[in-house]
Amino acid sequence: MCGIVGYVGHREAIDVVLKGLKRLEYRGYDSAGVAVLNGELKVCKKAGKVSDLEAELKGKDMDGTMAIGHTRWATHGEPNDQNAHPHVSSSQNLAIIHNGIIENYATLREELEGRGYHFKSDTDTEVLVNLIEDIQKQEALALEDAIVVALNQVIGAYAIVIIAGDDNRRLYAARKSSPLVIGIGEGEFFLASDASPLIEYTRNVVYLNDGEIAVVDRNGDMSIRNIDNQPVTPYIQELQLKLDAIEKGNFEHYMLKEIYEQPSSITDSVRGRIGLTDYSIHMRGIEEFENKLVKARRIIVVACGTSWHAGLVGEYLFEDIARIPVEVEYASEFRYRNPILDENDVVIAISQSGETADTLAAIEMAKEKGATIYGICNVVGSSISRASHAGSYTHAGPEIGVASTKAFTAQITILTMIALAIGRAKGAIGEQRYRQLIDELMIIPARIEATLENDALIRRIAAEYQHAQNFLYLGRGYNFPVALEGALKLKEISYIHAEGYPAAEMKHGPIALIDENMPVVVLATNPSAYDKVVSNIQEIKARKGKIIAVVTADDKQIRQMADHTIVIPAAEEALTPLLSVIPLQLLAYHIAVLRGCNVDQPRNLAKSVTVE
Repeated sequence: MCGIVGYVGHREAIDVVLKGLKRLEYRGYDSAGVAVLNGELKVCKKAGKVSDLEAELKGKDMDGTMAIGHTRWATHGEPNDQNAHPHVSSSQNLAIIHNGIIENYATLREELEGRGYHFKSDTDTEVLVNLIEDIQKQEALALEDAIVVALNQVIGAYAIVIIAGDDNRRLYAARKSSPLVIGIGEGEFFLASDASPLIEYTRNVVYLNDGEIAVVDRNGDMSIRNIDNQPVTPYIQELQLKLDAIEKGNFEHYMLKEIYEQPSSITDSVRGRIGLTDYSIHMRGIEEFENKLVKARRIIVVACGTSWHAGLVGEYLFEDIARIPVEVEYASEFRYRNPILDENDVVIAISQSGETADTLAAIEMAKEKGATIYGICNVVGSSISRASHAGSYTHAGPEIGVASTKAFTAQITILTMIALAIGRAKGAIGEQRYRQLIDELMIIPARIEATLENDALIRRIAAEYQHAQNFLYLGRGYNFPVALEGALKLKEISYIHAEGYPAAEMKHGPIALIDENMPVVVLATNPSAYDKVVSNIQEIKARKGKIIAVVTADDKQIRQMADHTIVIPAAEEALTPLLSVIPLQLLAYHIAVLRGCNVDQPRNLAKSVTVE
């Protein structure tokens, strides 16, 4: 979750590190800190955002060409100055930044305290840096060797970067179950949690694998070994990320920019994958594992949060189009209940970042049981992409806003293409309907652009309900998962309590909550359930609830009943989630802005959940 940046080379390191921390602040913003080496090791850290750290740094001599920095999402210890990273060892010679959790830190801390160590923070990270130093001293080891020994004693997840006050040449890094990337420049190295801080300096990167330890030297040397002390040959990749993709441009917030990027992100997710003449779907992951997918006894989708909602839409798609039974599981629960899996099952793992800890753990368990893993993620070189047998990238571009928007629709787009490819290969879908769905998918970006024209209307609706304390979201069929996603978006960024329900379930409890103060968002775009949704709306109106209805252009009946209607273009029912979610994203965004909330960095949340 936390953001890590390191630099060694010829530039002013503090500038590189601070700029990188701002790019990574979506990963955590409870506190921030830096350590700079120039003759001596200087550390400055502060609770709050990177801007608070910058204010604290004013007037301080932090010059130097070697530094590490960190922006924190708190796990061990409350977010304050003393728990902020970097943490230094008892001798003040080592400073460490860390993303992850050391699960056996309490035992290690007790052992170190028994040897005379004293701790200034409540963090597991301070324990780790002192463990490394203790091993280095007790066993008279070089720092790199001491790190290897220490990490063999650690249980948990980590991405770490270490700087030593008595070494003005090298930075030391390691990872396990938490991402870390090394950027390679001309006589300089950059280290970060993801590639966004690197792209203005270099395109050449190495993604560390689990259990690898790297040493980078200002002379241009890099060595990597694994935790068993065996040398590893680095695999250098070229970044495809563009700098303007991680800038806000003319938008007030990243979230709004990413909502408006959905026509292009869906286009990019489809581009080159659909044959314009024969309507064939060309996705290497599907082609390589088509037999497994076609003959799968069932598909199990594992995901968390918004990706789980995309997986629920996928359940409808696979069962409707490909006629394969599907189960959708929270990754965090799936791995703890001893599920029944074998080689006839396909597990589809969905994650925007490709680093979600629970999803990664679920993948490893499923692989042990013989299942085939198909990964869907947005970040090239991510852990899930490497852990999967096959997979597809969404090509949505970087998503900086913590509340996911364009990743959701890109994931659904990929799931739609997979379902269509399998359905056609199995003969489970007729050619006419198959081609019709392909045609409709290709024009979805234009229909999203039309849907975005509702922005001003949605802003007015948001102004009317910005002070509501509760919201209810209702949908049926393909749009039930969209109701869940709409409620999640509102909770995440406006802090208003909201619940998503299948519309028919309203009578089984939630209707008790409805009164004149309860806004109810109803997704009424499904022809197959239209009359049922009309009945639900009548029940809400009878209890004085306020109706915000999402309808299609040909609707007449609900427009006369609802307090507010938001019109979206008509589409094939299987594709309506790609359109109906757009107004819900905008509604959550505008309500949050009107309430003065930090839309891009909502409280207590971080973008990539890399710890359990």
